[in-house]
Amino acid sequence: MRKTQWFSFRKIFSLSPKPTLKRPRPFQAYSFVPFSPLVMLDPTILTIGGIVLGIAIIERILERWGVIDLVDQFAKVMRFILSVTFYGGLFYFFATFMF
Repeated sequence: MRKTQWFSFRKIFSLSPKPTLKRPRPFQAYSFVPFSPLVMLDPTILTIGGIVLGIAIIERILERWGVIDLVDQFAKVMRFILSVTFYGGLFYFFATFMF
C-alpha cells in the first residue's frame, strides 16, 4: 500500500497576494475589419457576382445578335434566379460578417 502524502493549503497556495502594478498600463485595441471595404472581397460573394455578371453579358450578346426569343426566355428565368441569388448572397454576407 502506498503512503498518502499530505500538503497543507498554505504550502500550495500562498496567502500573500502578488503586488499589483501602481498604475495600469494603457491598452488600446483597434479593429479595422468591420469598417474596411476589403471585407466585401469574400470569395463566395465574388463568385456569385461573377456568375451574375457573366449571365448579364451573355444576355446582352444574345440581344445584339437578334435572338430576341432566347433573350426573353433568359429574362424570365433570370428574374427568379437573380432575386434568389441576391437575397441569398445578402443573407450569407450578414451571416458571416463579424460586427
